[in-house]
Amino acid sequence: MQDIARMVLPLLDLTSLNETDSDEDIRRLCKRAQTAHGHPAAVCVFPHRIAVARTALAELGLQDQVRIATVVNFPIGEDSADDAVEQVRNALLSGADEIDLVFPYRALMAGDERVGYHLVNRCRQASSGYVLKVILETGELKTPERIRLASQIALDSGADFLKTSTGKVAVNATPESARVVMETIRDSGRPTGFKAAGGIRTTKDAATYVDLAREILGEQWLCPERLRFGASGLLDDLLHQLGSGARPVNLSSRY
Repeated sequence: MQDIARMVLPLLDLTSLNETDSDEDIRRLCKRAQTAHGHPAAVCVFPHRIAVARTALAELGLQDQVRIATVVNFPIGEDSADDAVEQVRNALLSGADEIDLVFPYRALMAGDERVGYHLVNRCRQASSGYVLKVILETGELKTPERIRLASQIALDSGADFLKTSTGKVAVNATPESARVVMETIRDSGRPTGFKAAGGIRTTKDAATYVDLAREILGEQWLCPERLRFGASGLLDDLLHQLGSGARPVNLSSRY
């Protein structure tokens, strides 16, 4: 598992999206990004914590190594396109490098495909030059047909990454839904990334998605520009596998 842990650590979006998060919680999160085995790709925090994260990473000397991601239209995906665009613009002005946008999955489940096209396209335009990850909420979409349709809409609207889940619903990332999303990316012929999020707590869990990405998308996807994991508890197990720290005993966070 050491080789997998070494591969996954730089693919990690170290995440804290709790309503109770304080500035100190975010500083601790950023400090966790500084490990003896390298650093994650990004930290993912709420928009109003971006400035704290940016300062903390700078103090650690990680400002040019660890990106800052934030969430928009989160968590239920029902904001208007105008509101989502404003959130995107404000997040970028605050110093975000990457936007994780919740797809309007409930509208799609109700039979309206236009909402997804419109919202993602508007946010794509507002975030030009920045990484846009579209959160599909595959556990709510449930069926392969709906997951494939949401993936295709997001792809056609300019997503840089397709992300499985918010981590805020009952069912988050699963290998079955990941396969559908990855196959849709493969069939599109576009160099779109994949991000698994929610419920991935161990190196063994992560290995399942690495194997899927290798099988479906190829070795060239096994890099931070194409593959990410949205998690926080996962870091503890990665470090344990790499020989740093004790095995974690409390992995209750969905992230």
